[in-house]
Amino acid sequence: MPNFKHVIRPTNYNRTNHMLKLKFRTNVPVISGSCASVHVKMADEAVCVGPAPTSKSYLNMDAIMEAIKKTRAQAVHPGYGFLSENKEFARRLASEGVTFVGPDTHAIQAMGDKIESKLLAKNAKVNTIPGFDGVVKDADEAVRIAREIGYPVMIKASAGGGGKGMRIAWNDEETREGFRFSSQEAASSFGDDRLLIEKFIDNPRHIEIQVLADKHDNALWLNERECSIQRRNQKVVEEAPSTFLDPETRRAMGEQAVALAKAVKYSSAGTVEFLVDTKKNFYFLEMNTRLQVEHPITECITGLDLVQEMIRVAKGYPLRHKQADIPINGWAVECRVYAEDPYKSFGLPSIGRLSRYQEPLHVSNVRVDSGIQEGSDISIYYDPMISKLITYGSDRAEALQRMEEALDNYVIRGVTHNIALLREVIIHPRFVQGDVSTKFLPDVYPDGFKGHKLTDLEKRELLAIATSLYMAEQLRSQQFLGSPRISLAKLDLNNWELSIQLGDGTYSVTVSNNGSTFSVEVDGMKLNVTSEWNLASPLLSVTIDGTQRTIQCLSRDAAGNISIQFLGTVVSEGQEICVIEAMKMQNSMIAAKTGKVKALHCKAGETVGEGDLLIELE
Repeated sequence: MPNFKHVIRPTNYNRTNHMLKLKFRTNVPVISGSCASVHVKMADEAVCVGPAPTSKSYLNMDAIMEAIKKTRAQAVHPGYGFLSENKEFARRLASEGVTFVGPDTHAIQAMGDKIESKLLAKNAKVNTIPGFDGVVKDADEAVRIAREIGYPVMIKASAGGGGKGMRIAWNDEETREGFRFSSQEAASSFGDDRLLIEKFIDNPRHIEIQVLADKHDNALWLNERECSIQRRNQKVVEEAPSTFLDPETRRAMGEQAVALAKAVKYSSAGTVEFLVDTKKNFYFLEMNTRLQVEHPITECITGLDLVQEMIRVAKGYPLRHKQADIPINGWAVECRVYAEDPYKSFGLPSIGRLSRYQEPLHVSNVRVDSGIQEGSDISIYYDPMISKLITYGSDRAEALQRMEEALDNYVIRGVTHNIALLREVIIHPRFVQGDVSTKFLPDVYPDGFKGHKLTDLEKRELLAIATSLYMAEQLRSQQFLGSPRISLAKLDLNNWELSIQLGDGTYSVTVSNNGSTFSVEVDGMKLNVTSEWNLASPLLSVTIDGTQRTIQCLSRDAAGNISIQFLGTVVSEGQEICVIEAMKMQNSMIAAKTGKVKALHCKAGETVGEGDLLIELE
């Protein structure tokens, strides 16, 4: 049985952290100019494998193999992407006597090909979606097959994954168009343009089963993960367990997942994905022969360290647990925090440098898996994920409450991010009730995500907070080395009357001050706002009549203009948050500007630099 001392692994710091806990010497491949990266700092040794483009670095198998030889690594943990499901990489490692911390090449090959995996699933008595099991030759054959199956159908790449090479067709014309686009996308993404067609299950849930198997014919299912909140067939919010499954359905799905794993002699952690309809019928979708991005929520409810188990299996040890030992303890939720603009197609990538970055680790039962830090660059070359934010609770309500608090306390500056969308999803009544499907986002936001819509009470709270923040700054400006400035005119320093503009409305506000509390009367309602009023902090915890709110001060200029984030959202881009009139001076709190596009100064595919003029607005 091998005794690992040197393990090489990809770029994600929490995986390195696992190796450190297991007392392995960790080596990581890096790209040019990434010496200050988090994973590099945590590793024992780092080896440059090329420049930033993935084809010249992390997908360059020769460069990775050379790094393995240079560091004399005895094992490789492939992480989530890049070469993690590449059978040729696993084969080359085996030929060099290096252990691949994952399944063998046969399982990777069998499950990586959607046509072959579906046939194997059928033979293993796993429920499969009705469809054509062969390779579709051309658009005419695609139309014929789609008519036989019955519309709607799903056209997807045989070697695909991650939502690439997938199209839904509702008629002949869409089938022809879908065949053309899917084959082109599959060829460019996977180097394989083969397609298959199957029945499209409308309005399903996406529920997956985590499996763990060893080299001694033992296999377990570690319960399910609900992954239905998606955009462009990519997951955004996940939770474990699912609100939808009853014990009988959970057991049936788990047993079928294990049957499939045993059918391909699988050994490692893997995930069998299913589509589940409204009647709890479930159908095999695909098997991912690697660790999933969302695996932490399974770790939370089972207490198992999946990476540790993968390494034990790779070393040849049998599993330490029986199926009866696998619990469901509590509830866990994961939000994928992306450098994306959620107001554009639920998330178009944003690049830039993290000018300020503060993870909400002070919130209890919060885990943040990230590979970045303040000053890191989000580049055009990689997935724009900033982190995985995970919260755990004794029940779902507690896990969601902690997630809301964690999102409110997550400080990210320098790039556009999707926290506003994540927060809206987890507090939406449909999500809270567990009424979700893969169509959740387009159903709930048919015109696209527009940000948080303030209720009447929330508007008053915003007016009260903005007023109090303004007055706290005014009072501070009247201090000189901790003492009040000498005024020529007698002023009432405890009571003020202000005029505030919010959207299209103008509100008369009266405010009084008593220590750290401001009493604000707006629309006949009096609200007491209390805080430490630390105007230098990016986070400000305020209490409004016993209700705690966290606001973020996003920016502040020399003129005193402040941009704030309230309830997870910067109140609509381009919209004036509020204008405060005091002593005939107006002070505007604004978010970023929005307008019509006047001119474009860049083209698709061009590389642009900081300070370049890209778009003019009018």
